[in-house]
Amino acid sequence: MSKASEYFTKEQQAAVEAAIAEAETKTSCEVVTVMTTSSGRYDRGEDIAGLWLGAIFLVGAWILWPINSTDMGNWESPSNVTHYAGWLVALFLGFIIGAVLSAKFGRLRLLFTPKAEQVEEVESKAKQAFFDQRMHSTEGGTGVMIYISIFEKMVVILTDESVQTHLSDGEVSKHCQTIAASLGQASAEGLIDTIQALGEHLAGPMPCMPDDVDELDNSIVFVD
Repeated sequence: MSKASEYFTKEQQAAVEAAIAEAETKTSCEVVTVMTTSSGRYDRGEDIAGLWLGAIFLVGAWILWPINSTDMGNWESPSNVTHYAGWLVALFLGFIIGAVLSAKFGRLRLLFTPKAEQVEEVESKAKQAFFDQRMHSTEGGTGVMIYISIFEKMVVILTDESVQTHLSDGEVSKHCQTIAASLGQASAEGLIDTIQALGEHLAGPMPCMPDDVDELDNSIVFVD
């Protein structure tokens, strides 16, 4: 799994920071980009992967090592007990292998993690980052945070209340999709385009004033 701090090249990081600086010359909003490697551990995905592989191993053992038809229903037969024990071993072995593989390969773990759980984790961490970066304490309540979670390939844009009135849910969703679409190619183009679009859009209702002060750093905040 790529670390957040290693995802973009130095040139891409510089281009993002330049886009933020330019946007803030047009609007009084304070734009901050936070990139995290992952928003959750997703241990449940390991368990689900283990259960699936365990079930596959169990079915395979049942097919390859069936009970003799003459012993069917005879639970006291020594051969039956051996079969049952073997099937349980297959189930347990499959569970362990599945859990270990999903722990080692992040994409496999994510495959077995419900989408709703991923969304919940990303949104929760985004809200936490909003306060951690002091977005809520900007003068005039002009904070705009772009939160990018690389592992889940998800983006959340959070703003102060004074900014929310000027950005519809549809616009926010569109910007999030633009950024997420470029993440697969490790491209910063979608992020840069979104920052520029936000600067242009908010320049009208929330223009940059002569006495505006750049309260927050323009550098990307990385959370590895």
